Amino acid sequence: AQEFLKKTGNRPSGQETGLLMHTQDEWWVILEFEEIGYVKDDEKKELDADKLIASYRQGSESMNEARQERGTPPIRIVGWHVAPNYNDITKNLEWSVEAESGGEKFVNYNVRLLGRKGVTKVTLIEDRSHVDATLPQFREILRSHQYGDGESYAEYRQGDRIAQYGLGALVLGGAAAAAAKFGLFAPLILFFKKAWKLVAAGVVGAVMWIKNLITGRNKNEGGWRRP
Repeated sequence: AQEFLKKTGNRPSGQETGLLMHTQDEWWVILEFEEIGYVKDDEKKELDADKLIASYRQGSESMNEARQERGTPPIRIVGWHVAPNYNDITKNLEWSVEAESGGEKFVNYNVRLLGRKGVTKVTLIEDRSHVDATLPQFREILRSHQYGDGESYAEYRQGDRIAQYGLGALVLGGAAAAAAKFGLFAPLILFFKKAWKLVAAGVVGAVMWIKNLITGRNKNEGGWRRP
């Protein structure tokens, strides 16, 4: 997953646990796990969408200097595709950022699945014009996720480690955002590269293959692939 990100002009976070890609449609998903402890959801009614998108814009501008040094095009934040929202039943935090780079408009659709000991991060990277059609398949991926026994958010126990930040900082990237206190911070925006299939063909690494889980089809049919 990290090698794929580098080859598509992105900066890995170091927390990647898997990469999902579709052979027929132009989209891919990065999976990460951050063992930060139990994230309290007491900020669920205080997510300030305007303040958060302003931080995205400021941070993206600061990161464009580094992108220029690497020879990759700058990223401009267009705005929210879906503003940050928290599902009190599933304990999922969800938001989607629309961005533009090199003439391509794309979306980072983010879901954070809260658990007892940390957060599973699932990010869909898709062309802006296709993302709404892709979301039903993406939600199938989310429904397939389950924490193990004793690891779910509802199974919190007194004395468990508590995360040092809340939902707002999760939207902006986690610990670094919390340390910056929502100031000038560069949230990680993954760049959508239309030629990613050519890159994937040359990447050797551990890629999660969950086609059967998602579609119930056999291994010879189209869909999820291991590059």
